[in-house]
Amino acid sequence: MRDTIVVGASAGGLRALRALMAVLPADLPASIVVVNHLSPAAPSLLPEILGGSGSLVVKAAEEGERLGRSTVYVAPADRHVLIEKGRLRLTRGPRENRVRPCIDTLFRSAAVDLGPRVIGIVLSGTLDDGTAGLWAIKDRGGVAIVQRPTDADYPDMPQNALQHVDVDHVLSVDEMGSTLPELVRQPAPLPAPVPGRMSAETEIELRGRGLENGALNLGKPSPNACPECHGSLVEIREGGIARYRCHTGHSYSLRSLLVETELAIERSLWSAVRAIEERSFLLRTMEGRAREEGDLDVGERLAAAALRDEENAQGVRALIVGSSPAH
Repeated sequence: MRDTIVVGASAGGLRALRALMAVLPADLPASIVVVNHLSPAAPSLLPEILGGSGSLVVKAAEEGERLGRSTVYVAPADRHVLIEKGRLRLTRGPRENRVRPCIDTLFRSAAVDLGPRVIGIVLSGTLDDGTAGLWAIKDRGGVAIVQRPTDADYPDMPQNALQHVDVDHVLSVDEMGSTLPELVRQPAPLPAPVPGRMSAETEIELRGRGLENGALNLGKPSPNACPECHGSLVEIREGGIARYRCHTGHSYSLRSLLVETELAIERSLWSAVRAIEERSFLLRTMEGRAREEGDLDVGERLAAAALRDEENAQGVRALIVGSSPAH
């Protein structure tokens, strides 16, 4: 029986999740675990919102809780949620795809633990969190479902999943209401052995110790460093998907790595503007003192150096302001 449904959503996901709750029956014989990208700054009200949208029981996921049927478990803010031995595990591990909670993290752990019993659903969102996780679910014999991009407020996540995963169903949220009960009642095939790399990644996500668990052997070395901790990255290839992981535990899809690298470049350039402007201010202060003391030649040289710094700072500022993201 395919008795576990994992759902990932981001921008526009609240509307999609509320619509999904509204069309699912109260007696659905499956557990549903939801990750919606959330701000870490405040507690999530998502369980209350979704609980009022349909007839299923909805609650915040709790550490060590055993999965129950006809219940929806929502990842809390600033925590990854994973599945291990049929129980929910919450961690504040490194951000993956720049977010915590991360959809890929949940999907991959479900694929490792439950194999073909899992149904994975990618809903509205930007960038591509969920694509690698949905690939893992499909690789382990589970069912892959994607919200029809024209039905999504933000089609990036569904489109990326469609591009890289052999998706079983492309549905509107309303259509999921009739399809999911049918899929849940289908017998699940026998599970195949868990791929070693997939199992190792889930172990790292649960317990860390990336070096001990072979993080640097998961793929080939990348010339890029982790934008967050500056550790070495390895490039992991799965089908047509390229993604990256450091031994600390940060991981990135190709697109999320590009976004984070662009932000790191911008931070570095603004730091350069600050340092150049501070040096220009010091040079102007020294110029003023030199002129007060009658040393006009020194004052002129200092003024020229300060002017060069001011022009350089403006040049770097224009480079930042005039650049546009590549993603």
